[in-house]
Amino acid sequence: MTYDRATIWLHWLTALLVAALWTLGQTTELIFDKGTTGRFAMWSSHFTLGALLALIYVVRLIWKLSGQRRLPGVGSPGLVKLAAAGHGVLYLGLAVVLGLGIADAMSRGSNVWGLFHYPQWIDKEWREPLTDFHGLAANILLAVAGLHALIALVHQYVWRDGVLTRMWPALGR
Repeated sequence: MTYDRATIWLHWLTALLVAALWTLGQTTELIFDKGTTGRFAMWSSHFTLGALLALIYVVRLIWKLSGQRRLPGVGSPGLVKLAAAGHGVLYLGLAVVLGLGIADAMSRGSNVWGLFHYPQWIDKEWREPLTDFHGLAANILLAVAGLHALIALVHQYVWRDGVLTRMWPALGR
């Protein structure tokens, strides 16, 4: 028994984008000096991928509420509730990181790829705190996502209950 194709694609696109965005956010300023083309391209990529993640997040919520295949929980009732809570934390964490990222961008005003410029809508004094909060929330989200992945691996290879094959059907073959 697996999730439907849309759910699987949205899950893995979200995971890929979170990892890519975190990597860009952590490395851009270490690699490129301020004012360089490389740094501009990296931050434009971060903003573009962040906008894509926000779109996918909204689509995931709509899909989850309307058409996603629902599968029964695996394990004891307590474990099923814990899994549901963990997924809720992931959804909430994504919302917080995305919201703080948007607020951070609004405190700067930015030029994305030289094609789109949005004005600074939030006072400049919020730049540093918003950047710090966005980074902290992203680090926490990555840690929770890592724990989520670790638990999926435990399900698959220690408990051998096939939970991971629901989201990665090729593992069941």
